[in-house]
Amino acid sequence: MPTKNDFYTYKIIWSEDDNEFVGLCSEFPSLSWLSKTQESALKGIRSLVAEVVKDMKNSGEVVPQPIATKKYSGKISVRVSPEIHKNIAVQAAESGLSINKLICYYLSNQFKILKI
Repeated sequence: MPTKNDFYTYKIIWSEDDNEFVGLCSEFPSLSWLSKTQESALKGIRSLVAEVVKDMKNSGEVVPQPIATKKYSGKISVRVSPEIHKNIAVQAAESGLSINKLICYYLSNQFKILKI
């Protein structure tokens, strides 16, 4: 049976500077774990997160909720200048799209470029 820690967002990357793999956890951006293999980097960061969660609970701190278990509405409210709003409206009209669809297109393509 999975524990709550299993639902955190883990990532393993290569560090050229350290010449090792780095285990990361999105919900705990200040934590990392270096290791020679991807498997041990994942095991290390998961163990470290479990230890930190235990310490946080023991000291009465609020433990971050795993991103995977949060519910999202799909709505994002963004404030932009009137000039940017106008430019987006013009681009949307010229593309035959709604402003919402144009912004969704831009966001989804930007995240692909950033490999997020």
